Amino acid sequence: MICRIALAALFFISAPLHATTYRFEPEYTQGIFRWNHLGFSHPAAQFSQGEGTLEFDAADPTKSSVTVAIPLAKITTGVPDLDEEFQSSKFFETAKFPTATFKSSKVEKGAMPDQLKVSGELNLHGVTKPVMLVVTIIKVGTNPRNSLPTVGFEATVVLKRSDFGLGKFVPQVSDEIRMDINAQAVDAKAYAEQQKAEAAEEAAKAAVKK
Repeated sequence: MICRIALAALFFISAPLHATTYRFEPEYTQGIFRWNHLGFSHPAAQFSQGEGTLEFDAADPTKSSVTVAIPLAKITTGVPDLDEEFQSSKFFETAKFPTATFKSSKVEKGAMPDQLKVSGELNLHGVTKPVMLVVTIIKVGTNPRNSLPTVGFEATVVLKRSDFGLGKFVPQVSDEIRMDINAQAVDAKAYAEQQKAEAAEEAAKAAVKK
């Protein structure tokens, strides 16, 4: 009996009691990473269509957690030959490793208001390493276009690509890359209910037409 009480107490202490589950909106979850090319320029590539969930506690964001997956085949530089090289065995090997994933392990307050330090594990190119993102909450509120609870934030992280087996052309091309990420997430339950209502409405319209 005492053991059961202790386990229950542990669960309630560790669980985010007031967190809301959000789903990332792929259309608004994207990022840019840059590198130094031979000391002459700082080219960039964009990744997009991130999917995952965010357990967010607005009252205490340090109780939040995040899991997200990024499809690497969506990486684009605007240079077709470079895009093809990125997809090949020289770099990301997207046929073998189609996604990169991040799962948080700890969220701490940052140096500025609305800023957080989010630590976790990044799996990229078949390698998992600990990373720390500096996150700034942009807005928590209601989306005026669909009336759904929404949260938006931006994050930055600096990685060494050689840590993930992506060190080709180092040091002529910089080992360190900077990622700037923007993401928007919607209340998962409210979104599912809205989608269900819209589907029912469409079905009703189709039935009337018949």
